[in-house]
Amino acid sequence: MGKPAHGGNLVWASALAGCPPSAILDFSASISPLGPPESVLTAIQSQLSNLRHYPDPSYSDLSLSLSHFHNLPSEWILPGNGSAELLSLVGRELSEFETTTLITPAFGDYYRALAAYNAKVLEFPLISAELKVLSAELKVLSAELLEKLTTQHSELSTHYSTLSTQHSLLSTHYSALLLNNPHNPTGVIFSREDILPCLDKFALVVIDEAFMDFLPPDEQQSLISVVQDYPNLVILRSLTKFYSIPGLRLGYAIAHPNRLQRYRTWRDPWSVNTLASAAGVAALSDTEFQASTRSWLPKARKELFEGLSQIPGLQPFKGAANFLLVQSEHSCVELQYQLLKKHQILIRDCQSFPQLGDRFFRVAVRTELDNKRLLTALQSVLL
Repeated sequence: MGKPAHGGNLVWASALAGCPPSAILDFSASISPLGPPESVLTAIQSQLSNLRHYPDPSYSDLSLSLSHFHNLPSEWILPGNGSAELLSLVGRELSEFETTTLITPAFGDYYRALAAYNAKVLEFPLISAELKVLSAELKVLSAELLEKLTTQHSELSTHYSTLSTQHSLLSTHYSALLLNNPHNPTGVIFSREDILPCLDKFALVVIDEAFMDFLPPDEQQSLISVVQDYPNLVILRSLTKFYSIPGLRLGYAIAHPNRLQRYRTWRDPWSVNTLASAAGVAALSDTEFQASTRSWLPKARKELFEGLSQIPGLQPFKGAANFLLVQSEHSCVELQYQLLKKHQILIRDCQSFPQLGDRFFRVAVRTELDNKRLLTALQSVLL
C-alpha cells in the first residue's frame, strides 16, 4: 500500500504499526475529538429504515437547515459529498480562467482538482525563506493584481511561477483566486478586510472555510455575510471536521444560484446520502455541542502548543484552527514511522506540501489526555 497523501488513513497506519486500525491514535486528520454529537447519532439511527429508498435529490431538509443557519435563501446553497466533490466542481470552473492563484503551501486536494481539468496555477507563497508566516501578503497580493495581461504574456505557462512573475501575469479579468481560511496547513487566519479587496481584483474568488466553525462567532472572518453582494464569490464549507463525521462525507458550497445550477449539471445525482443529510440537519441545530467545542479548543490548543515548544528541536506555529504546524530539526518521515511503530500514534507529515517537505509535520488538537500521550511519545523518540 502506497503512502497516503491525505491524513486519516488508519488502514495504512495500522499496517505499518502492526496493530488494528482502532488502536491508532490519529493526530493526522484535523477532526474534533468531541464528536459525533449524540444528536447526530440519534438522527442517523432514525433514518436507518429509509436506506431502502433513494435520498431526496434536492436535500430539502438539509438545504432548509443550512438556509436558516446562515440566514440565506436555500437556492444560494449546494450540499455536496464532502469538500472533495465540491472542489472538483470548482476545479472545473477554474480551468476556464487563464490562471488560478493558489496561496501555498496548499491543501493537496486543490492540486488534484485543478490538475484534473488542466487549470493553470500560479503559486503565491505564504511562508518566506525564513519560514515565518507573512500575514500581510494577502493585502499586498490584492493590491498588485490590477496589472492586466500584456500581449507577451498571453501564452501562460502551466508550470508554477515565481512571485515576481506572478505579478506581471495576473489579470483582473482573466484570473481566479483559491484560498482557504483559516489556512491549511499553517493555521493562519486572514481578516475579512484583507480578503474583500480581492473580490474586486479577481474574476472569481473561491474561499474554502472548512475550519472556520472552530473559531468563536465573534472571531470568524467568514465572507458568507457578503456573498449575495458578489456574484464572483464561492464559499466552501465542511460539516465533517467540526462535528466529527468524516465517514459520512458532507459539505456545501455557497454562491450565486446561477453558478450553483451550473455545478448541478456537472455532477451525479444523489451526491449526499440519507444518513449524511439527517446528520447535517441535527448537527446544525446542536448549539450545545457547538458552544462546548469552541470553549474546549483554545485551552487545549494553547497547552499543546506550549508542550511542543518545550521539546528541543521542535518549533510549533501558532494557528487559529484545530491543528498546529510544527517545524522539526529531524526527518518527519522518520519521526512519523517511529511514533507509529513504538507508540501507535499517527501524525501528518508534510511531504504532500512541496513547499514544506520533510522538516514539517502537522498535528490535530485532541483531548488533554491524548495530547499528553503525544508529547510523551515525541519526547521518547526525540530525546
